[in-house]
Amino acid sequence: MTENSNLDPNQEPNQSQTKDEQQPQENPWVETIKTLVTAGILAIGIRTFVAEARYIPSESMLPTLEINDRLIIEKVSYRFKDPKRGDVVVFYPTEVLEQQNYTDAFIKRVIGIPGDVVEVNSGRVYVNGNQLEEDYINEAPDYDYGPVTIPEDHYLVLGDNRNNSYDSHYWGFVPREKLVGKAFVRFWPFNRVGTLSEEPQFADERPVTP
Repeated sequence: MTENSNLDPNQEPNQSQTKDEQQPQENPWVETIKTLVTAGILAIGIRTFVAEARYIPSESMLPTLEINDRLIIEKVSYRFKDPKRGDVVVFYPTEVLEQQNYTDAFIKRVIGIPGDVVEVNSGRVYVNGNQLEEDYINEAPDYDYGPVTIPEDHYLVLGDNRNNSYDSHYWGFVPREKLVGKAFVRFWPFNRVGTLSEEPQFADERPVTP
C-alpha cells in the first residue's frame, strides 16, 4: 500500500501551503520599479513645491557666493510671507531679460521691497533716505542709480559683487510672480556650510535726492 493511501480525504490542506498557493511572491523587479517610481514622484513633488538644489555659475554674488557653491532653495516661506530686505532670492528671468534671450534663473539679494525709494549715490546705497550698512560686500558700487520707487509686488535686487553684476540697476524690478524661492543654506563646499540671508542695517539718514 502506498503512502498516499493513508491520507484522510477529508483532511484540510496544510494552511501554509494554501497561503503560498493563494498569494504568490511578487517579482522582485516589479517591487523595485514600484519603489523607484514612488521615490521619483516624491522627489518631483519636493522639488516643485518645497525645495531644490542650485549651484552658482558666476561671480555676481561674491564674496557671499563663489562659483560652484551648492545651495538649497526653499519655496515654501514666500507662499505665506513677503520677501524682506537682505534675502538672497532665486528668480526666473523678467520680461526684459526674456527679450534678451535669458532662460536660466538668476540669484541676487533683495535691496528694495514694494514702496521703498532706493538710490545709489557716491558709492552708497540708500533706502528711504537711510544709508545701508552692508557687511556682505567687498567693494562699494562705482555707479549712481535712481532714486526709484519700487512698485507693488515688485522687488529691487542687486548682486553682492556690485561692480560685476547684471541686476536691477540695469534691467529694473523683479515681479513677485517670478520668484522661485529663498536661498537659505549653502551645503557645499563643506568648509563654507551655513545660512545666507542677512538683513542689511541702516548706518545713517539723509534726504533722498529729489
